[in-house]
Amino acid sequence: MKNRQKGVALVTALLVVSLATVAAVAMAARFQVDMRRTGNLLNGEQAYAYAVSAESWAYVILRRDRKETQHDSLDEDWSTALPPIPVEGGFVNGRIEDLQGRFNVNNLFSAGGEVNTIQLDYYKRLLEVLDLEPALAPALQDWIDPDINATFPDGAEDDEYLLADLPYRAANRPLVDISELRLVKGYTPEVLVVLEPHVTALPVSTSININTATPLVLLALHADIEESDVEQLIEARDEEADGEPFTDKKAFLAHDALAGLELLVDVDVNSDWFNVQTDVSVGRGQARLESRMVRGENTLQVVSRVRTGKRILPGEE
Repeated sequence: MKNRQKGVALVTALLVVSLATVAAVAMAARFQVDMRRTGNLLNGEQAYAYAVSAESWAYVILRRDRKETQHDSLDEDWSTALPPIPVEGGFVNGRIEDLQGRFNVNNLFSAGGEVNTIQLDYYKRLLEVLDLEPALAPALQDWIDPDINATFPDGAEDDEYLLADLPYRAANRPLVDISELRLVKGYTPEVLVVLEPHVTALPVSTSININTATPLVLLALHADIEESDVEQLIEARDEEADGEPFTDKKAFLAHDALAGLELLVDVDVNSDWFNVQTDVSVGRGQARLESRMVRGENTLQVVSRVRTGKRILPGEE
C-alpha cells in the first residue's frame, strides 16, 4: 500500500514538473515573440522617422534647382536617384519624380465644373496609344463631374456603382489620389498597370512638362504625331544623345518633328508638383514614404504623405 502511495506521489510530482515546464516554455516563447514584435515596431517607427527626415534632402535639391534654372529636365540633380545611404541600423534611399511629366486627369474639368473638351480629347488619345479602350474616358468623366447623369454610352454614375457587391457612389469631384481610379468602371488592375505610369491626380490644372514627359504622353499630344517624331523630340532633349533640354516651349513647338502641327494641350518646360519616394530599412523594420510636394517661386511645401508597408528595397532582390 505504501509503495502504491509512493508511486502515485511520484507520478503526481512528475506531472506537476511537466506542467510547470510546459508553462515556462510557453511563457518564454511568448516573451520572445513579444520582444521581437516590440523590436519590429521600434525599427519600423525609426525607419519612418528617417523617411520623414529624408524630405529635407528633397527640399534642398528642389529649392536650389528653382534658383539655378527656370526649366526642369531629367539631366538635373533632382532627377538623380539618391543611392543607399547608411544610417544607424540600416540604410536610406530615395528619388524625386516630376508629376507634371504625366497627364493630370483632373484637367478633364475646369474649376467651374465644366468639361474641358481639349483635355478630354487628349486623354482619349493617350488611352489609344496605350492600347486601352477610349471608352474608359467617359467613365472617368462621370466620376469627376458634379452631376449624376451618366454620359452615353460608356459613362457610369450611382446607378452603376450601387449594383456592385459592395455598393458605393460615384465621387462626383476631382480625384485626390490616382489610386481612386480602381473604383471607376472599367479601370481594372490590368488597366491600371498600363495607365498609372503616365497619369497623375493633382488638385489644380497643370501643364505637361515636355522635358520630363514619358514618350507615350508626348505621342498623345496630337493625332498626327508619329513615333519617329517622338524619338526626335526625346533625342533633342536627351543629354546622352548630345541634346539639350528645352528651355522654353517656343523652341519645342518650333521643332521639325512638330512642323505644321498645332498643339492645343498646354505644355511647358518647368514643373511645380513633385513626388518624393523614400525607402528605409532599419533592422527588421522597413518603410516607404511618398511625399507630394508643391513648389512655388519662393516656397516649397509638403502637401501630403502616404506611408506604405514593406517593399522590396535595392539589394534585396
